[in-house]
Amino acid sequence: MNNSNVFHKDTIYHEPRKPTRTKDFKFLGFVVKLFFRLPRAAIIFAVALLVLFAAPRVAYAQAQPPFPGMVTPGTVAIPDPPMPGGVPFIDLTIRNPETNQEVAFSLQLLLLLTILSLAPSIIILMTSFLRVAIVLDFVKRALSLQQVPPNQVLMGIAFFMTVFIMWPTFTTIYENSFQPLAAGEINIETAFREAESPLRTFMFRQMQNNAGRDNIRLFMAMRDLDAPNTLADVPTYVLIPAFILNELTVAFRIGILLFIPFIVIDMVVASALMSMGMIMLPPIMISMPFKLILFVLVDGWGLLTNQLIRSFG
Repeated sequence: MNNSNVFHKDTIYHEPRKPTRTKDFKFLGFVVKLFFRLPRAAIIFAVALLVLFAAPRVAYAQAQPPFPGMVTPGTVAIPDPPMPGGVPFIDLTIRNPETNQEVAFSLQLLLLLTILSLAPSIIILMTSFLRVAIVLDFVKRALSLQQVPPNQVLMGIAFFMTVFIMWPTFTTIYENSFQPLAAGEINIETAFREAESPLRTFMFRQMQNNAGRDNIRLFMAMRDLDAPNTLADVPTYVLIPAFILNELTVAFRIGILLFIPFIVIDMVVASALMSMGMIMLPPIMISMPFKLILFVLVDGWGLLTNQLIRSFG
């Protein structure tokens, strides 16, 4: 028996596949049949689109000039240097001081930078901003308003009212301190004193009442200083906290006067709701429209602004 024709029962015999291109011919035949079955209108439309898009490209290619050679002559233009004085030159050098005057000037410069960093606090506490901002916040609370006007708007109003009230003081500081310093007529110490004097005068003028004088005496006594006879006898570090306490006191007094008519409206509305048995209804919801009507009818913003400005004398 020929062993070459005998296969084991567990052996799987695979006949090798012959390479064929049947699928490729079938796909090509399908494309040809599809082309002939298309309507003539579709074929004409496709040819028209091909001509429409190909014609401009051919015309554009024919209209282009021939491309130059590989090497073409050229020049490189060097721009002119900038004119002197266009942009200032800034130079920052750090070296050891040669004289005591340079050490003193460095300390003065550091002091000036410190004052500039504290400028917002100076504007808030040493000007009319503190009183105006507190009074505007009292008005908002007295009218039972929660979000209107926003705090940013109130602070903006207080800022521009402060600029209006302090404008004569700022003008004096600019004319007596900044302009001579910029012209080189005075040094930094003299400029600081000239800028300090108008602010001291403004703060002392607001404390001509008994409460302001009592605040000055209070801080002078806490520092074991003698009773002052004139403004020059009051140090600046005593005058500033006394001015802050005076501004808080005056602002709270104005706030109390603002609250009185609106408290009366709240009491009347609450009594009316209680008499009608509407216990669960918040009185603020009913009283707020009446407060706004009263505030608008009496021109509240105009009266408030007028009295605030007049309170600074």
